[in-house]
Amino acid sequence: MAQLVEAARKSLEDDKAEDVLVLDVTGRADYADRLIIATGLVDRQIQAMATHVVEALELAGLPLRRDAVQASPDWVLIDALDLVIHLFKPEARALYGLERMWGPDSPSPEAGS
Repeated sequence: MAQLVEAARKSLEDDKAEDVLVLDVTGRADYADRLIIATGLVDRQIQAMATHVVEALELAGLPLRRDAVQASPDWVLIDALDLVIHLFKPEARALYGLERMWGPDSPSPEAGS
């Protein structure tokens, strides 16, 4: 897992992603152990970031399914099994607030039960 996270993080930094954040959601999310959230300023940058992350993960030994990348106008999601990568435009990142939902200051799972 650490190798995949590092490959994705380095790829994003190489593509000048802003505010790259890695969150450990082990035991809190049933769909992943790590989330990476990053911001790109324009569509072209976000699409390049997504392409390069997929290539970096494949080089690190994780070939992805064809449907692993889902895109909308403001957000690209890459499902790399226990690692999920979210690439946002700034306004979408603020709107969805994944850091608030999954970050270290978010409520624990026990708080909701």
